[in-house]
Amino acid sequence: MIGFGYYILIGAIALVSWLVSNKLKSKFKQYSKVHLQNGLSGAEVAEKMLADHGIRDVKVVSAAGMLTDHYNPKNKTVNLSEGVYNQRNAAAAAVAAHECGHAVQHAQAYEWLTMRSRLVPIVSVTSGMSMWVVFGGLMLGAAAGVGFGFWIAVAGLIMMGFATLFSFITLPVEYDASKRALVWLKQKNMVTQQEYKGSEDALKWAARTYLVAAIGSLATLFYFALQVFGGRD
Repeated sequence: MIGFGYYILIGAIALVSWLVSNKLKSKFKQYSKVHLQNGLSGAEVAEKMLADHGIRDVKVVSAAGMLTDHYNPKNKTVNLSEGVYNQRNAAAAAVAAHECGHAVQHAQAYEWLTMRSRLVPIVSVTSGMSMWVVFGGLMLGAAAGVGFGFWIAVAGLIMMGFATLFSFITLPVEYDASKRALVWLKQKNMVTQQEYKGSEDALKWAARTYLVAAIGSLATLFYFALQVFGGRD
């Protein structure tokens, strides 16, 4: 049912993901040493970007952990990790501005963010069970031949497809938030040329983590689709 190729695929995805994640962490550490000449903390950068875009109903709060930064559209909060909220460097400025980019997207009803938000309830239910449904369908199909088991496996593939779609819709959302952040940092002279380069590089590596996740999700979906449809007589 599940061949050696599956373990090679999962291993390759995990390896690439680990390499990109490690590179992101090293970049964040590197640019955390590039201190901002304006002396603003990540929280202050975030508050200024929100104000410059006329956003008054979003709060900037501190979140525990490292690289746990995110924007929460439900309670309208920009959550900055411990390494961003109080720090005054190029990496903190980049991350803070990026998360505010999501707040600006929300305020302007950016279509890709709206689309992703609509998928959240579906993916939150289906993503955890999709692979088990596919496994169950394949096992039933192997025991009883193509029929009921096959359609269960197809249902699992559809569930898995939603997660893959979500991961690809996430890409323009993340890239656009970084673009908004970098444009604002430059236009408002929030960073020097050296600080800007650091911010840009850090955000590029952050975006690559989402790209790897999307490719990995598509590869996994394709593999299981081959298992389901390739096993038919």
